[in-house]
Amino acid sequence: MKALRTHAVGGPDTLTLDTVDDPVPAAGQVVVAVKACAINFPDTLMIRDLYQFKPERPYAPGGEIAGVVESVGEGVTAFRPGDRVFGGIGNGGLAEKVAVDTRRLFPVPEGVPFEKAASLMMTYGTTIHGLKDRAHIKPGDVMLVLGAAGGVGLSAVELGKAFGAKVIAAVSSEEKGEVARRAGADDVVIYPREAMDKDASKALANAFKAACGPEGANIVYDIVGGQYSEPALRAIAWEGKFLVVGFPAGIAKMPLNLTLLKSCDICGVFWGAFTMREPEKFKAQAAELFELLKAGKIDPLISETFPLERGGEAIAKLENREAVGKLVVTFD
Repeated sequence: MKALRTHAVGGPDTLTLDTVDDPVPAAGQVVVAVKACAINFPDTLMIRDLYQFKPERPYAPGGEIAGVVESVGEGVTAFRPGDRVFGGIGNGGLAEKVAVDTRRLFPVPEGVPFEKAASLMMTYGTTIHGLKDRAHIKPGDVMLVLGAAGGVGLSAVELGKAFGAKVIAAVSSEEKGEVARRAGADDVVIYPREAMDKDASKALANAFKAACGPEGANIVYDIVGGQYSEPALRAIAWEGKFLVVGFPAGIAKMPLNLTLLKSCDICGVFWGAFTMREPEKFKAQAAELFELLKAGKIDPLISETFPLERGGEAIAKLENREAVGKLVVTFD
């Protein structure tokens, strides 16, 4: 079979398309013939050894897949060959076949194409965990979403609206702002892509405050980091929750005196560890996502698809903050 693999620390250009042996399912595993693999921010970090987990090389990146069960290992009763499945698998998805622990997989909901199924679990799973378990979202909250036109950002816009919040989308262009509006954002703030000086940072903080209203943002959902985090923190409400989700613009250095002045919390959102530590709560949230999908309240936006041999291009596009919605590698 073909697999797009990393052999040494480096960027997307270092990935190679290899011919490797087909996987064999161990006990409790199934082999999935991959039909779609969504690209996510951890994929950009893992190949550079910048992520919390560092798999042994060589391996294929790609942590979110959908496909068809080809074979099952000893003791597997939940799935059988021919079943359509999807889930977050950590890595290995940029390959024609992958062996997966059945605990990581779910049946593809009826009528959902593979590309949409592959785009659901990591993005919306991260967001529902962040909003419910870390921010304790409630109807009437004001939520400021940085990077609101990417896959995770759009999931935050949609889920924020589904849970009754007013959503302010912060993006880097008018085009991305329109994408966020179509997803349900109540207002949009455009931030600059170029480096900001102190005056520009203050101006952005004021723009966030104006959009969020006099009380500020009860929840800041920060997928971007870097120079944008501090202006967002300055717009937070009393006892607000600042959720750290990602940092493609860099890891922010936050003035902690602001947390005292606003009596607010800065909270990390590590969905992968959550799914392993609290599997039953994870399953319950996955079931809730399926109901929201069925009800039409969430719908992953896929802006572009790539064949396996161009998977590195998809990772590079996400790494360079050029993606709108989800980028998905598809397999014939």
